[in-house]
Amino acid sequence: MNSGGDSLAAAWAIQRRVIGALLMREILTRYGRHNIGFLWLFAEPMMFTLGVAALWTAAGAHRMSNLPIVAFALTGYSLVLLWRSMPTRCISAIEPNLSLLYHRNVKIADVFFARLILEAGGTTISFVILTLVFWLGGWIKPPEDVLQVACGWFMMGWFGIGLGLTMGVLSWKSEIIEKIWHPAAYLLFPLSGAAFLVDSLPPIGQDVVLLLPMVHATEFLREGFFGSVIRAHYDLTYMAAWNAGLSVTGLLLLRSIASQVRPE
Repeated sequence: MNSGGDSLAAAWAIQRRVIGALLMREILTRYGRHNIGFLWLFAEPMMFTLGVAALWTAAGAHRMSNLPIVAFALTGYSLVLLWRSMPTRCISAIEPNLSLLYHRNVKIADVFFARLILEAGGTTISFVILTLVFWLGGWIKPPEDVLQVACGWFMMGWFGIGLGLTMGVLSWKSEIIEKIWHPAAYLLFPLSGAAFLVDSLPPIGQDVVLLLPMVHATEFLREGFFGSVIRAHYDLTYMAAWNAGLSVTGLLLLRSIASQVRPE
């Protein structure tokens, strides 16, 4: 007798099918069936990272540091896209999908998680492909510690998920969240560690930027990528506390509006 386990397995199977269907819907809605279609999911972050690396190289930034500028841009701006894209896609995600809630198996959480998976998956695949292409092309060396790079990427992805859930629910409660998020994201962009190493800042500057959890994941990942070439500053316990707090807050907020959202 294992009716509880069977019920859980059946519920999980339904949940997977629902999220899978929502993923396909998101891909088709956002990218369509024509031209390269869903490949834009990977092409967009690739083009952004390549463009930044090209601009830095053209500006001669590679002569100001002993770090390879392509690898520096890849590790920095890919992480920015990871934490910034998930909240952006979750904000105002409920209204366009209200009609889907007529299906009893579709919940608000499914809408959010489909978008989070799509953004995280696209950015991750882009980062992996670019790393392989640059490595095989001889522009960068392979990461010194692949597991540390993967752990840093996971920590930033977890941060993006927690932030995405929290901002997504708050944006349904108040329209001002969407208006605040976009300028806030642009302000946080240069402070997130994408374009600098914490060790290059004066002590007071280090203390300030290390208040931002994104900086810790960036420093940790770059240490795994470049190894002993850099001196990284990070506290993964601090970032894990932020991630857990955002995740719990997002889930609690999601639960609080579950009975308030009505399909249209």
